[in-house]
Amino acid sequence: MWQLYYFPLCPFSRKVQLVLSEKKVPYTLQKAYPWEDDDAFHALNPAGKTPVLHHAERRLVLIDSQAICEYFEETESKSPLIPGSAAARAEVRRLTALFDDGLYGDVTEPLIYEKMKKRLILRQSPDSGTLRAAMRLTHEHLDYIDWLIDNRRWLAGAQLSLADFAAAAQLSVIDYLGGIDWSGHDQSHAWYRVMKSRPSFAPLLSQKMEGLPAPRHYADVNA
Repeated sequence: MWQLYYFPLCPFSRKVQLVLSEKKVPYTLQKAYPWEDDDAFHALNPAGKTPVLHHAERRLVLIDSQAICEYFEETESKSPLIPGSAAARAEVRRLTALFDDGLYGDVTEPLIYEKMKKRLILRQSPDSGTLRAAMRLTHEHLDYIDWLIDNRRWLAGAQLSLADFAAAAQLSVIDYLGGIDWSGHDQSHAWYRVMKSRPSFAPLLSQKMEGLPAPRHYADVNA
């Protein structure tokens, strides 16, 4: 069986969990904190980053969330997540990269550092200016998701795709860290509630970061 090395607030591990669940691929979870010296984990990925997917019997190690998702898109026929024509698949990949790189870099990564790493590891207070900037940029990204929903059934087009799961994975971490104000973003909020309601999302809503409780609304699929 596959073993996924992750930590609860890693959005890329969440993206992989969603894909594995949608494709009905069995796996187990193994926590791995990149900031800790874990020889077994670093032997699998010397870069020390999550997610890492390991299949001991096959002697196979997959690293990087996009590489992992593309692997299962090629090897598992259930629930295609990069569907359609070449142009449609290119759009899925474009948006997935936008959320993995842009939304993560603008919002998720700063919030993880300020609200999780500073609190649990560095024992420091968050920087209010950085938090305000992240909140402002959250609204800009939600504006774009609003536009996508206004013009398409799903983010990348007519079908549910990897782009939806990439965005939802990032937003789930941002929401856990209290970084989302849905005011003025009815389209994005309705789309996110639909994503939260999927069976594949339920395990994410139950995962907690030790020492950092989630907001009360976090696991409510109607919130």
